[in-house]
Amino acid sequence: QAQLVESGGGLVQAGDSLRLSCVASGLTFTTLAMAWFRQAPGKEREFVAAISKDGSTTECGVSVKGRCTISRDNDKNILYLDLNNLKSADTAVYTCAARPQAKYAGRFLANYNNWGQGIQITVSS
Repeated sequence: QAQLVESGGGLVQAGDSLRLSCVASGLTFTTLAMAWFRQAPGKEREFVAAISKDGSTTECGVSVKGRCTISRDNDKNILYLDLNNLKSADTAVYTCAARPQAKYAGRFLANYNNWGQGIQITVSS
């Protein structure tokens, strides 16, 4: 099992940018396909972004497309999510996820079997 710990959350203003980080341990980072999901109150968990284990393939979800960059540092075992032009609709708990031994796991929740605890992002308008 991979241990995933998110950081970088908090209260931000609409229009701001933020960077979330997810530090992974317990498994070899370069074997992990990874992603970010989010869940707003009263809503289902939603795909935000995914990245392949070597960083060559990335995808952002429809709701953040054009404002989202997912990246990883395979030397430091860290996954990143950069979001800009934040909106109140981006308010949610953001969670990183991993799938060991997969090159790329895409946008589907069921493809991931390791999850962080999540971190709150609140966007104030």
